Amino acid sequence: METIKKRKAFVTGGNGFVGSHLVDYLLKNDFDVTCLVRKSSNLQWLKGKEITIINGGFDDIAALESALQGMNYVFHVAGVVKAKDRADYFKANVGNTKTLLDACLKNKETLEKVVIVSSETAAGPSPDAKGIGEDHPPAPITTYGISKICEERMVMEYIKLLPITITRPPAVYGERDTEIFIFFNSFWKGVTTTIGNDRKLISLIHVQDLVRGIYEAGIAKNTVNQTYFITSKDYYSWEEIIEVTRKVTGKNALRFKIPHAVVYLIASVAQFVAYFQKGAATLNIEKARDITQTYWICSPDKAKKDFGFESQISLEEGIGRTISWYKEMKWLK
Repeated sequence: METIKKRKAFVTGGNGFVGSHLVDYLLKNDFDVTCLVRKSSNLQWLKGKEITIINGGFDDIAALESALQGMNYVFHVAGVVKAKDRADYFKANVGNTKTLLDACLKNKETLEKVVIVSSETAAGPSPDAKGIGEDHPPAPITTYGISKICEERMVMEYIKLLPITITRPPAVYGERDTEIFIFFNSFWKGVTTTIGNDRKLISLIHVQDLVRGIYEAGIAKNTVNQTYFITSKDYYSWEEIIEVTRKVTGKNALRFKIPHAVVYLIASVAQFVAYFQKGAATLNIEKARDITQTYWICSPDKAKKDFGFESQISLEEGIGRTISWYKEMKWLK
């Protein structure tokens, strides 16, 4: 009997939150998976999985070209979401992506699709309560967002050379996440906050829905040279998220409303302190600008129209699964 050859996928950032879930999804769909990771990377989410690990970075293009030989799909998830200066953002989010695409050109005979994972921040916040579409003029408001739209524009220079699809996730939560975990951990301990006096709306997606959307955008034939928001069909206020978290946990938390001016004050202090430290501040002035926006919402309509994507995990189910996982891992005590 003739053996059916597995499709081969190359994943950057496969050790991270979204990347590791994408690796799991690819394995579930019978892909032969190779992950590019730095030697210093924490591989806790990749241990024991039938994958090939390549220790390296984007500075050795010859090694990258070799690793990409015979690949059918490339999923570029790696990137920098916080950095101390503009150069670091652009090196990681623009320079490294260009290096990867140049390496892909050497192996384009076998490549069916290169999927670039960008961000909703590349488009910027919505000007009103109607979620923006992919044709909305980009208006990023942070250096991270600017680096991601610059990444997208650089990627579009390769559209005649490679079959490329760009995906833009909104805020992502779920098992293994460490960022929105801060909200859940605070709530678990009995305190929660909202920012400003206005009712803020966000697009939010569970990581399992996200990686399915990235995958479906990748394997679809009609998504070449297109950009897609991979997002939930619903928009959520923080009041709704808090209420669902209360129901799921069975806990009540004291709610504090923080004025925008206080957010900026705290961010300024944190940014000043971080100046004397090695790592970048989680909260800085740019992040304050980000979290004080009224509408971070985007539309899933194009993804639904072109390849049938719809989010399947409700907010209550998603938060329930996430909380259960945090408890199992003893992140919540």
